[in-house]
Amino acid sequence: MSEPADLKEDLDKNLEDFEIQEVLRNGTDLREYALQIDKNIKDAEKSSVADYLKESENIGSLHNQIEECDGILEKMERPLSSFIEDMAVSETLIFGINSVPVTDKEFMVQLAILNQKLNFVKEQDFKETKACHDVKDVLEKLKIKSVAKIRTYILEQIYKFRKPMANYQIPQNAMLKYKFFFEFVLANERNVAQEICNEYIDTLSKVYYSYFKSYASRLDKLKYEEAPTKDDLMGIEDGSKGGFFQKANLKNKSTIFTIGNRGDVLAQQLEAPIIVPHYSYEALFRSLQYALVDNGCREYLFISEFFHVKGSHAQDEQFPSEELSNILLVLQDEVHCFLLKMAAEFSQRVQQLIFLINNYDMVLSILMERTRDNTKEAESFREQLQARSSEYVEEILSPHFGGLIQFVKEGQQILETTNKSDLATLERKSLSLVASFSTGWKQSLEEIHREVLVSFPNLVTGSGLLQMALTNFVQYYHKFVKLLTPNARTQLVNIHVIMVEIKKYKTNY
Repeated sequence: MSEPADLKEDLDKNLEDFEIQEVLRNGTDLREYALQIDKNIKDAEKSSVADYLKESENIGSLHNQIEECDGILEKMERPLSSFIEDMAVSETLIFGINSVPVTDKEFMVQLAILNQKLNFVKEQDFKETKACHDVKDVLEKLKIKSVAKIRTYILEQIYKFRKPMANYQIPQNAMLKYKFFFEFVLANERNVAQEICNEYIDTLSKVYYSYFKSYASRLDKLKYEEAPTKDDLMGIEDGSKGGFFQKANLKNKSTIFTIGNRGDVLAQQLEAPIIVPHYSYEALFRSLQYALVDNGCREYLFISEFFHVKGSHAQDEQFPSEELSNILLVLQDEVHCFLLKMAAEFSQRVQQLIFLINNYDMVLSILMERTRDNTKEAESFREQLQARSSEYVEEILSPHFGGLIQFVKEGQQILETTNKSDLATLERKSLSLVASFSTGWKQSLEEIHREVLVSFPNLVTGSGLLQMALTNFVQYYHKFVKLLTPNARTQLVNIHVIMVEIKKYKTNY
C-alpha cells in the first residue's frame, strides 16, 4: 500500500474522533488547543503527585501486604505442587503397570511409584480429602493389575521348585531380586500374600521331604553292613572247647559295641563337609542332621529377607528341649538298669560294687569330657558313684575290721539306753577285740591296699576309695577308743602309730 493511501486512512480515522469533530465544528485553533491539553496533563500530573504523597503511607502498607500475600502464595504453591504430583496418575505409570513385564526394571520403578501413591491416598482418605475420589478408582485398578501380575510371577517361580532334579536355590535367588513384589502384595492384598505363603510352604515341605527321604536312603546304603555275632556277646570265653590240639583264636577282634573313633563326629568332624561315599551309623547320622541344619539355616535367611519376617515369626518350631530331656532320662534309666542287671551276675556283693563303681566312673568321665557344664545326667551318675563308693568302703573294711565296727555300733546304741548289764558284756568283749586287733591290723591295712588297687584300673578312683576306706577306719578307731575302759586302752595300739602307718599308703595321682 502507498504512503498517500495510508495517510488518507489515518486522517479518516482521526476525523471520526469526537473531540476532533468538536474542535473542527467550533473552529478552535489547533495550536492553542494542543497547548491547553499539555497544560491540563501537567496539572493532572501535579495533582497525582500530590495525591500520591498524601496517600504514601497507605500505598506503602498496601505494598507490604502484597509482598506478604506473595509469600503466602509461594508457601502454598510448594505443598500444592507436591500434593498434585503425589495425587496425579501419569500416562507413564499406567503404561508401566499394564504393559511392562514384571521382570523389567521399569515395572519395578513404576510399582514403587504406585505404592507411594496408594499410601498417600490412604493417608489423605483418612483425612477425608475429597480430591482422593478423583484418582481412587484409577489407582485401585492399577493395584489389582499389578497384584495379579506379581502373583502370577511368584507362583511360577515357586512351581519351578517342583521340577525333578531342580536346584530350588536358583529360583530362590531370582525371587530375592524382586523381594519388593511380596512387600507390595503384603501391604495391599493380604489374602494374596497369604496364598503365596501357603503355596510356598506346601511346595517346600514336599521338596524337603523328598530330598531328605532320598538322602537318608542313600546314606543308609553307606552304613557298615556288620551284624552282631556270637563274638560280640559279653562274657564269651576266649578259649575253645574243642579238642586238645585245636588252635585258640587269639585275634583281637573289635566288636560292634566298640566305640573306637566314632565319637569324633561330635568333635573334630562335627562341621565336616556333608559326606557323599561306608561309615558308622554315627557318621551318617551326623551328615543327615548337618544337612538338615544347613538347609534350615539357608531357608531361614531366605524367608526372613523375602517374606519380611523376623525372630519367632520366622520359626514355627522350637528346639524340643523338654521332649529331648525326657528321652535322655529314659535312656539314662535304661543304662542304670542295664548296669544293675549286669552287676547281678556276680555272686558277691563286693564284686557287684566294684563292677558298678568302675562303670559309673567311666560314664561320668566321658560325660565330663564331652559336656562343658554340670549336667543332670552327670549329677545322677555322680550320686550313684558316691553311694556305691560308700557302700564299697563298708564292705572292704568288714572282713578285716568287722568286729571292731560292729562293737562301735553296738556300743553307741548301749550308751543311748544306759543298760548296765549290756555295758558289762561289752567290756568283756572289748578285751578280745583289742588283742586280735593288735596282732593283725598292719596286715589288714596291707591287704585292703592291695585289693583296692587291683580292683580298679583307674588309679585316681582306686586311690580315692583307698583314702576313703582308711578315713572311715580311723573314725571307727577313734569311736572304739572312746568306748574302751582305761584298762583296755593300755593294751591298745596308739593312734599315732596307726596314722604313721596309714601315711605310707597315701598316693599322689
